[in-house]
Amino acid sequence: MTDYAEDERLEQIIAALRTVHDPEIPTNIYDLGLIYAIDAVGEREIGIKMTLTAPGCPVAGILPGMVEKAVETVEGVDRCHVDLVWDPPWTKDNMSDEAKLQLGLL
Repeated sequence: MTDYAEDERLEQIIAALRTVHDPEIPTNIYDLGLIYAIDAVGEREIGIKMTLTAPGCPVAGILPGMVEKAVETVEGVDRCHVDLVWDPPWTKDNMSDEAKLQLGLL
């Protein structure tokens, strides 16, 4: 795949991630800073490293599956695998300015 195609696919993956919302926080998981890494694994598989706002988050059991399904809607992606990671711990500093503004933190 060419670099242009990779860039375009990454943009589409990010757009798909922005459709996933933590049900407890009214903004998307990408702008919340929950996504730590997006990696191509071969030609048609994507690996995502993500965290949650807290280890005891009630959506820990469903949010990774929501992310996988969203990313798998992107053309050129057959499979997505999400790994939940806790290091480094999530902080409000991970959030985009847009998310901070939306949540009244700016």
